[in-house]
Amino acid sequence: MTDDDRVFKALADPTRRRLLDRLFAQDGRTLSDLESDVDMTRFGVMKHLRQLEDAGLVTTRRSGREKLHFLNVVPIRLIHDRWIDKYTEPQVSALVHLKTELEQIMSTPGTGTTVQVHRVYIKASAQAIWTAIVDPEWTRRYGYRAEVDYDLRPGGAFQTYAGEQCVVEGEVIEVEPPYRLVQTWRPTWNDEGFTRLTYEIREGENGVCSLTLTHDVHGAPQTGAQAAGEVENAGGGWAEVLSDLKSLLETGSSLYG
Repeated sequence: MTDDDRVFKALADPTRRRLLDRLFAQDGRTLSDLESDVDMTRFGVMKHLRQLEDAGLVTTRRSGREKLHFLNVVPIRLIHDRWIDKYTEPQVSALVHLKTELEQIMSTPGTGTTVQVHRVYIKASAQAIWTAIVDPEWTRRYGYRAEVDYDLRPGGAFQTYAGEQCVVEGEVIEVEPPYRLVQTWRPTWNDEGFTRLTYEIREGENGVCSLTLTHDVHGAPQTGAQAAGEVENAGGGWAEVLSDLKSLLETGSSLYG
């Protein structure tokens, strides 16, 4: 069964679609919270969530003793690009609206922080994925076509350039090539504070690695008088960037030419 088949199968069930709708409305929810939204036993909800995880539509992370569930929009983006967009008539504006909505920021309930968790599976080595993230020769070929500049050591500087202009800046916090990179991240064109990005690469079977990107306001350093927890917009567009990265590494071509 292909990745697309798993996604279509997962979306075929109305209960699983409802769970995704609940996560779309409010991300980072516990099993108990999700269970209260559907007329089903706890075990039944767990089975549906497991299938959504298997399809890559839901990711999880621990917060203390709780296990939080997040909507992962990357597979939906890939389905859109591969199976919907090429058949879309110009007048079908609802699909464009859907794509925009899926890329909006999700808020973790009860914390006042903003968290995005995205995961994509790529048929490439961990080293190839790592290089594509930190090497400017690669970052110019996908996503926003920007050029990164990393000083890959704790405390090292990070910048992203569009031409000669620095558009994003930050600092490296942890670096474990080719598996883990933690850094701060701040767009230079507005008054946002520094947020926190974590890239995690894990090797799987048959030459397939998972790349998980977590964009987390909570715990990021303060900048000036503004605490990171006050940042309302932690950035966006990661689903598009990761989908394009997957296409480039697997086919040699960007999704967008």
